[in-house]
Amino acid sequence: MNVRAAAAKVLFEVVDQGYSLSSSLPAAQQTIRPRDHALLQEICYGALRYLPRLESIVNELMDKPLKGKQRVFHHLILVGIYQLSFMRIPAHAAVGETVEGTQDLRGPRLRGLINAVLRNYQRNQEQLDAQSISHNAGKYAHPSWLLKLLQQAYPSDWESIVEANNSKAPMWLRVNRQHHTRDEYLALLNENEIEAEIHPQAEDALRLLSPCDVMTLPGFEQGWVSVQDAAAQLSVDYLKPQDGELILDCCAAPGGKTAHILEHTQNAEVVAIDCDDNRLSRVHDNLQRLQLQAEVICGDARYPEEWWNGEKFDRILLDAPCSATGVIRRHPDIKWLRRANDIEALSALQSEILDAMWRQLKPEGTLVYATCSITPQENVEQVRAFIARTTNAQLIGSEIENPGRQILPGEENMDGFYYAVLRKTV
Repeated sequence: MNVRAAAAKVLFEVVDQGYSLSSSLPAAQQTIRPRDHALLQEICYGALRYLPRLESIVNELMDKPLKGKQRVFHHLILVGIYQLSFMRIPAHAAVGETVEGTQDLRGPRLRGLINAVLRNYQRNQEQLDAQSISHNAGKYAHPSWLLKLLQQAYPSDWESIVEANNSKAPMWLRVNRQHHTRDEYLALLNENEIEAEIHPQAEDALRLLSPCDVMTLPGFEQGWVSVQDAAAQLSVDYLKPQDGELILDCCAAPGGKTAHILEHTQNAEVVAIDCDDNRLSRVHDNLQRLQLQAEVICGDARYPEEWWNGEKFDRILLDAPCSATGVIRRHPDIKWLRRANDIEALSALQSEILDAMWRQLKPEGTLVYATCSITPQENVEQVRAFIARTTNAQLIGSEIENPGRQILPGEENMDGFYYAVLRKTV
């Protein structure tokens, strides 16, 4: 399939039909040549990052919107404008290939319209671009509800959060210390002319200065290294797993944190649970590549009596279901798929799971509550409410006025993440 046509279909599925980019993009990649996978990803990610700006331009150029069966061609125009505005593709190639996409989308009669719209944009690009950022939606490329939330929660930092959300995410590696130390693996990268730098806190983390195909990384197939953001790698520092312990990774898919726990311990019995059987397949894949073993269970974390034998855990990592507002730079579709009322529903779910997991923890055991969110409702407010209703919960390493640690997107090149460490006193 024509790459621009494939991109238009992905945007249509995400924006109009509510599919996630992580499901639509891999399916679309199966319809194009492997050498075009990176181009398809760049177009889809970029168009979703700057969607309001592109929509504003299209609205100025079209007398009336394309609807119904023609709606996918609206997204084809977005694809064309994104290339002309943000990519280094020669303009004639961007326009020509986008117009050719009408053939694969079974709309050859719209060739003239799409060509005319894109040529019109070229002639008036400076004026249209300026107009597209004259309002907050276009300037900041965030929905109004999320922008308001960020401004209220982070009055001094919201602009830097927005900037980080609209940037390309770096590629972080997690070195498997059962094979190499971080410094040993850094030397291997240097030998292969792959530049990387260390993280000041995450002891197994290396950031590639230029992202690359994982198959070019030394020993990737042998499990020497994995791809995982540095913020997610900090989970093992807060959990502090010990040899021989019974440890639960709750809401574990795709399994990066499960594997990291196992890489840090000997003879620990690790249980990984998630309610999504499809996502659990990735846990199995990761464990197999890394040659690690864990008990993987499909179950609802709110009802552990349905999937567990009742034995209490020494440590629990609760990576709770969340709004994922801390990882927007990796998943730009989150901005357009999430709604304001999702936060309240997710907070209620997190509260249920937190209470259920607490009952599975041994006295003197440790529970780490984690999210990849930056909303106070899911993080500091959630932990405060839990401590207020739980007499045997002790907050470790922080104060109740500001419990846990909130990592903001872009901080030390990390994703947005939250951690709070809780100990069960009796």
